[in-house]
Amino acid sequence: MSPRANPAAKMHTDPAVHLRGIPSVDELLSRPRLLALAEKAGRGIVTIVTRNVLADLRARLKDAAPVPGAQDELAGLEAMITAEVDATLAPSLRPVINATGVILHTNLGRAPISAQAAGRMAETATRYSNLEYDIECGERGKRDVHTARLLAELTGAESAIVVNNNAAAVFLVLNTLAKGAEVIVSRGELIEIGDGFRIPDIMAESGAVLREVGTTNRTRIRDYERATTERTRLLLRVHPSNFRITGFTERPSLDEIIALGRRLQIPVFEDLGSGCLADLAASGIAEPVVRASCEAGASVVSFSGDKLLGGPQAGIIAGKKEFVERIRRNPLFRALRVDKLTIAALEVTLQSYLRGALDEVPALRMIRATSEEIKARASRFAAQLRPLLADRADLEIRGGFSVIGGGSTPDQQLATFVLRITGRRNSAPKLEERLRKPERGTPVIARIEEDCLILDLCTVFADEEPALLAALVSALT
Repeated sequence: MSPRANPAAKMHTDPAVHLRGIPSVDELLSRPRLLALAEKAGRGIVTIVTRNVLADLRARLKDAAPVPGAQDELAGLEAMITAEVDATLAPSLRPVINATGVILHTNLGRAPISAQAAGRMAETATRYSNLEYDIECGERGKRDVHTARLLAELTGAESAIVVNNNAAAVFLVLNTLAKGAEVIVSRGELIEIGDGFRIPDIMAESGAVLREVGTTNRTRIRDYERATTERTRLLLRVHPSNFRITGFTERPSLDEIIALGRRLQIPVFEDLGSGCLADLAASGIAEPVVRASCEAGASVVSFSGDKLLGGPQAGIIAGKKEFVERIRRNPLFRALRVDKLTIAALEVTLQSYLRGALDEVPALRMIRATSEEIKARASRFAAQLRPLLADRADLEIRGGFSVIGGGSTPDQQLATFVLRITGRRNSAPKLEERLRKPERGTPVIARIEEDCLILDLCTVFADEEPALLAALVSALT
């Protein structure tokens, strides 16, 4: 008998037969496996997923072409629905192990906050708090008080407020102090801060009028002075935290700009970007410290909370009280202010600075770690890994460099030691992919150099090492 005349063959290829075999939503939901799933995950989401899975199957079966494997799909509907529900409810935002050696990795969330800060966030999130309540007076208070004193103490500023990031801080300062008027800035400081956000665009949206002076590589104080008019409301200095111009260059010092501002009675605003509160010169990092700018006499400074400061995402505005208070009274401040969780994490982070406990701040601990300390960690880790490798890979420890990242210190590196793994069965790209997309466990983000998988323990927390070890063994299998 020919296949055309075989009834059994027709049953496996005729879409109408399979369509009639699709159970109803109610029938599926009454089966024990899906009843148990609904009990665990909620009947609503299981019902939605069941409808979607059946609708997708019907759409494919209505195709006039034969449907190979359709019978298997009908038999596996419960498994498909269960898998889809699990995928729907699985968190999209997940922890990863950062083995790249980039400390403030923008794509991986920049600065990890301290355990103490995380604990305070959890306590604040799950209880009521005195966020805007003055316990002493028994009346409404301001959320600024929880961080203002600490910021003033650490920066030398008279006053400080916090908004949701440094781009918002720059916008708010310009909108308050220079809306509809001119702001003078060096052409060489008109930077892009990432993801297409540019200082000139932020200035334009703020209502301030940009007045460029100098050239890309050389700007002098007389360029600022010549550009001032009766419409000038602000002198802006932008720290180039994410790039360097070298060679035939010149830019006025902050002291020169402040002296000009005082003489012309024009306030000076410095955007410091990365927000360095501690002197990191001992670690080989040359980055302007916020206190130096405030003590030099800058009217206002702004900087990030989740870069070199090592705290939560925030934009901090500090400076002379008269200007900070004007900025705080701007109606936009309420739209840009931070929530109680950010305040909780920032307060704990600033307290660590005030106590001199810099190693409590994870980003600072990583920056301050010596290459000898990292080499010792790498050696201990390699000693555990080598017996598990068998003949699947070669492993060596080599000197290398970590970077701070996050738009900070672009031309400065930190000495480190890295693990270099060369797979005998899998290429470096394949190993990187298997670490990044494990069947189970925490994704590991590594890098590739010279056809080798590179792991830098500088950015791996000590308690993550067992999971990293297991991930490597699985990826190399």
